[in-house]
Amino acid sequence: MPLSAKHSSSTNQLRQLLQRSEILVIPGVYDCLGAKLAEQAGFEVLATSGFGIAASTLGLPDYGFLTATEALYTVGRIAQSVDIPLIADMDTGYGNALNVIRTVKDAVQQGIAGVILEDQEWPKKCGHFEGKRVVPMAEHIGKIQAAVQARGDSGLVIIARTDARAPLGLEEAILRGRAYIDAGADVLFVEAPQSVEELQSIASAFPDVPLVANIVEGGKTPHLSASELQAIGFKIVFFPVSALLAVTKVMSACFHQLKEQGTTADFQDMVSFKDFQELIGIPKYRQLEQQFAEGVGSRE
Repeated sequence: MPLSAKHSSSTNQLRQLLQRSEILVIPGVYDCLGAKLAEQAGFEVLATSGFGIAASTLGLPDYGFLTATEALYTVGRIAQSVDIPLIADMDTGYGNALNVIRTVKDAVQQGIAGVILEDQEWPKKCGHFEGKRVVPMAEHIGKIQAAVQARGDSGLVIIARTDARAPLGLEEAILRGRAYIDAGADVLFVEAPQSVEELQSIASAFPDVPLVANIVEGGKTPHLSASELQAIGFKIVFFPVSALLAVTKVMSACFHQLKEQGTTADFQDMVSFKDFQELIGIPKYRQLEQQFAEGVGSRE
């Protein structure tokens, strides 16, 4: 499928899913392998985790070390590796409104179905870290307006995120949320509310707006289930680092056993080599290899 057709299909899929009554449970991924596994598990939408990409590609915390080029390189390849829509964490847009225009246009070209743009100062931090600071509200309004203009008729879903809860309080976060929706954002993401009551206040303030909840294991937001969040009034729930934390535990255990015993013969938390080959498409590529090898021979 041509990239332009794939993007149109992905954005249409995402917009249709947002019209459904059920909450969208969206896992965070940070590489193509994780994206394929999530798709295989039956998820209908994926989201990239800036936290996970920074950790896996740089070995660094989510402290604004990722550049726009690095982020787009990774998310573009993830989008091409699956047949379901991908929402990309695009941090602050990597600069001012002009930078947001380029970021959004690049995201559209990469086949991404939705982008998250946040109002933190650069360098940003993970939404559940201490010490966050936000730009003036008017500056982020301009960024959202720039993103709306830059997406053109692509259908790209724009998710406006505010991190104002931590430095300025929930009331300011809600005020900013209204302004960002008025500026043209499709979905609102108030990051890191700290209680069920705060989640309820956000839902009450935006009864007709698709809302995001972001569940980080050990983070600031209560660890509610998807059904509980839907009952409150949320449309999307991200689990951005669940896979990253799980993989880290299993990989660490594997390495420790190998170091201590000199073998992985008794390590059980592995897929078989055969199943892994199936996942990454070895049978398909073996068939293509044979097909074209036979084609070369037939000309002689």
